[in-house]
Amino acid sequence: MKLSSKAKNIFDQLNTENTKLGDLRTIAKDIKKDHELAIELWSTENYFARQLAILIMDKKLLTQEVINQLDHDINKHPEDEKLQLIDWLMANQLAKDKKTVKLMESWQNSPSSLQRRTFWYYQGRLRWVGQTPPPNSEALLTFVEKEIENEVSEVQWAMNFTTAQIGIFQPEYRERCIAVGENTGLFKNEIVAKNCTPNYLPNYIAIQVAKLNK
Repeated sequence: MKLSSKAKNIFDQLNTENTKLGDLRTIAKDIKKDHELAIELWSTENYFARQLAILIMDKKLLTQEVINQLDHDINKHPEDEKLQLIDWLMANQLAKDKKTVKLMESWQNSPSSLQRRTFWYYQGRLRWVGQTPPPNSEALLTFVEKEIENEVSEVQWAMNFTTAQIGIFQPEYRERCIAVGENTGLFKNEIVAKNCTPNYLPNYIAIQVAKLNK
C-alpha cells in the first residue's frame, strides 16, 4: 500500500530502533482515533508502526474476520514482537468494547494459538485488576489441569498467569492452583531477574499473597 503523506510523515518518525512506547502513546494521543490511518501504518509491517496502529484503530470495526487477519499478520513477527503485539491489541482495543470482549470469551478452543492466549490473558487480567473474580474460576481450573501441558508455550504462559491470579485472589482455590505448578513443573527452573516475580506457581502465588497481606 502506498502511504499517504500523513501516514508517511508519521511512519518516518517511527522507523527507528529508539522508538519507545511512551513516544507511541504521545503520537496516538494527538491523532486520537483514525482507522484509515491505522490500516496504512499496519500495512508497512513495521513493529512500531503496528503498535501505533493498534492504539488508533476503531474498536467497533474489529470483527472476527478483521482480527483473524491481524492475527495472521502478527504471526509473521519474531516471537517477542508477536506476543507484545497481540497483548497490546487485547489491552488497548479488545478489552474495551462489549462486542470484542464477547469475541475473546469465545476463544478458549480457537484454532489460533494467539487467540487462545488472549482468552486466558484476559481472564487473568479480570482478576489481576482487583475486581470481584468472575464465577468461572472452577471451570477454568478444571480446564487448566487437563490441558496446560498439551498447549504451546505462548498459551501455557497465559494459562499459568490466570491460574496464579485465581490462586492469589481466591483463597479457596489457592492450594489447587499451587498444585498445578507442582504437578507440571512449568517455569520451575526459570531464571528471573532480581525483584521480578517468578512464573512458577508455588513461588508466584506465595510472593503476591504476601504482598497483599502487608
